[in-house]
Formats: sequence, C-alpha cells, structure tokens
Amino acid sequence: MPDVKLVPNIPTVEGIPIPPTTTKDEGSWLRPQTADDVNNPASSRWYLKAQASALRSGQYIGMTLHYLASPRPPNPNFTLTIPSLLSKYKGTFTLQFYTPKGYEEASKHGKRYPAVVNFHGGGFTIGNGTDDARFARYVLDTCDAIFVSVDYRLAPEYPFPTAVDDAADALFYIIRQSADLHIDPMKLATSGFSAGGNIAITATLRFNEHLKEIADPENKTPPVPDHKIRAIATWYPVTDYSVSRAEKRATCVKPEHTLPPTMTNLFDGSYLYPGDLRMDHPWLSPSRASDEELKDAIPENVLVYTCEWDMLQKEGEAFAKRLAAEPLNKTVHHRMIPGVPHGWDKSPDPLKPAMHTQEVYTDCCRKLLSIFNAAD
Repeated sequence: MPDVKLVPNIPTVEGIPIPPTTTKDEGSWLRPQTADDVNNPASSRWYLKAQASALRSGQYIGMTLHYLASPRPPNPNFTLTIPSLLSKYKGTFTLQFYTPKGYEEASKHGKRYPAVVNFHGGGFTIGNGTDDARFARYVLDTCDAIFVSVDYRLAPEYPFPTAVDDAADALFYIIRQSADLHIDPMKLATSGFSAGGNIAITATLRFNEHLKEIADPENKTPPVPDHKIRAIATWYPVTDYSVSRAEKRATCVKPEHTLPPTMTNLFDGSYLYPGDLRMDHPWLSPSRASDEELKDAIPENVLVYTCEWDMLQKEGEAFAKRLAAEPLNKTVHHRMIPGVPHGWDKSPDPLKPAMHTQEVYTDCCRKLLSIFNAAD
C-alpha cells in the first residue's frame, strides 16, 4: 500500500488514523485492493496459528457459558464427516444434524423435511458447528425443518476460499444424499452468522459456479439431482472487504462497541491470504459481485438481520437494498436490531439472556416457514 500523508486533525478510531484517499471525493478513505493492503505488515502464518489457537480456547469458554443459559440449546442428533472435493486443500469436515421431533418415525414413512444449512461465525478463524444451537431450536420448532450446521475448515490453516468451497461441498452432499437424509431438496435455505453470514451468501455463488462446470459436456462429474435453494437468512454478515476496517469503525454509530483491531487483524490476516488476493473477489465480497452473478445465484428470498452498533451494519443494509432494487428484484426483508453490537445473540452471560433474540429468531423462522410452504 502506498504511503499516505496525513493531514492535521485527521480522525482516529481506537487509535487508528483514518487516512484520506488521493481521489477527488472529500471525506473518503483509502480502499484496500488486495490482502497485502489489508494485512500491512503481514504476520507470519505460524504466529497467526498460535494466536488463533489461544482465541479458540477463550471462545470455547464463552460458548460453554452461553450454553448454560436457560432454556438449554439442543445437541446434534447425529454428525457426518464428508470429503472436501472443491477445495485445493483435500481433507474432510463435519456436518452437525439437528432433527425435528418425530423425525425417526416420520422418515420410515417417506416424509421429507425442508433443510436449513447453517454456517457459524468467528471471523473464518474460530467457532464450531454447534455455536448456533439456540437458533437451531427455533428452526426445528417453528419450521419443522432439519438444521444442518457445517463445521467448515478454519483459517489460518485453511485460508480463503476454503470455507466457501466447503460450504458448497456441503450443499452438493446434502442434495445428492437427500433421500437417505429424508430432506426435500426442493426446500433448502442457507443461514449464517457474521463470517457465516458471508458464507450463507457466497456459498450460493460458489455452488452456482460449480453447477456451470458440471454442465460442461467435458466434465465427468455426475449430474446434480433436482433441487431449489429457496432462501438465505444472513445475520450481521460481512459483505465488502474492499472497505477498510478503519472506515467501517469510523462510520459506525457506536465505534466503541465494535470488535477490537486485535481481533479483526487476526481474522483478516488468517483468512485473507495470499497477499495478491483481491478484496473485490465475489466469493469474498458479495457486494462486489456483478448483477449477473447475483441474479443467477442468489435465491428469490433473502432475509438480512443487522445490528445497530456493528461496523458491518451499513454494508449489510446496502447489500439488502441492492438485492431488492433493479435489476435484481429479489424479495428482501431487512431488519436492523436496535441498540445491540455485533454478535449480541451469543452473549456468554448465562444469567442475562440477550435481548430481542427470541423475537428476531422467531421472526426469521416464521418467514422461512412461509417460504417453504409456498413451495408446495
């Protein structure tokens, strides 16, 4: 990134100076073009791995406390380990299955259930497929659907686009094995929180790209059974890495409530690799995808939930508005939860349940139920 000469009285957020760009637009910021612009200077990969390991231990304690709050969230009914096929990093990852009441008995009689395929948050660096178990309960009870949470592989061990590749692999696996899993492949939705909210969107782009590859007569991959992704439910997602963290903090209504640079630097340094990775890559920044890419891949229904005190609020809202407008014309529901920071619903205090959670989880699941029912 070129040196930037700071002018007097330049604003700072959490000690970070906000430099002006060399463009004619006053009040604008320097926009990162590549990962090297974001991670400047870049940390060594081994150092990032050590940091990530420590943060994962801390996050485990926080989520353990989160689980203790009443009512206790459900445990997965079963887990499957599946191979990674799309990623250059070959290996396996797991799917956590939460099933509605009566699943075992109903499946004996050929019943098929809708499925919500979920992606946890954690900056692509921390987190587990069980982190959203509280949301899973609402999906099971309200939608009478199967909740599949994907333990995609994490950075820095597996940088971009591994998480997106694993997400698309999960969708293909669920569709191909839908009969054995008692899933209706014509009633699918993706969901996700934070980084997982990004994946809930970008997985459909990656999925659609591979569908085109499969359609090539030269491709030997077996055809994909009939299917339909009906909706995306994305919670406080990151949608645009071409906007710097400094700018996002500065334009947030409550910068003091945003994630600290020590954490976001780790997330970005881990996932945004190698250095020449462009920040406008559509599988990274869906806000920068073309109209054609979004029109083809994004399902008709999109539910976007943002947090008022979140540095990602404005980009989430802008993405929702773009999807709803010409020429995309998607059916979009956007709701900003007032007075809450990023990830408010994952409160680690077992004695103080996060406000608004029951209401907005119910709102989301009722909308998903309506979308699934409309497909009959």
